[in-house]
Amino acid sequence: MKALPRCKMCRREGKKLFLKGDRCNSSRCALVKRKYPPGANGPKGYPRLSEYALQLRAKQSLKRTYGISEKQCHNYFQEAKNKSGNTEITFLKLLELRIDNVVFRAGLAPSRRATRQLISHNNILLNNKPLNIPSYQVKVGDTIKVKSKKKIQKMVKDNLAFLKDKGKETLPAWLDVDLKNLEIKILKEPEEKDLPQEFDNKLIIAFYSR
Repeated sequence: MKALPRCKMCRREGKKLFLKGDRCNSSRCALVKRKYPPGANGPKGYPRLSEYALQLRAKQSLKRTYGISEKQCHNYFQEAKNKSGNTEITFLKLLELRIDNVVFRAGLAPSRRATRQLISHNNILLNNKPLNIPSYQVKVGDTIKVKSKKKIQKMVKDNLAFLKDKGKETLPAWLDVDLKNLEIKILKEPEEKDLPQEFDNKLIIAFYSR
């Protein structure tokens, strides 16, 4: 099946997934202009969903937000299921600890997609060593730093300045961000209160537990 363009993904889910950075907060957002699903029957609005459809939409929303494949999402569920503790919390923790998500949460890039490009192009250092794997799971004590390239550092600083100007520079409590040196340190694993609240984890876990 052909992948939907990013704006259509938001329209399909009926909510903003913030896949295009600040465009999602502006009047240019596709969901502001067309608050109905894509396709020929879209203008009729969003249909009433069955329990299975609700589970599917919750899972799709999470996948599209984090920019992961179906296989990756299922693998995270299996890993969370095999760990001790609450599967719902562990599942989200695994996603939050991806290095592409950490760099995005720290405000060094406008979107997770932009972050993945930074990492894939070898512009990010983990513990002073190049890393080009966006899905890498960071650990407590790890340090992440932007490479000393003028063009890349300017882009990152511009995004940080934009966030500050918009009053959106709040950082997760489990990260320490040195904005001057563009360095992130993982202080601890995110706690339940630190995890995003926009996903219905019960529905997602129910989908994979069928």
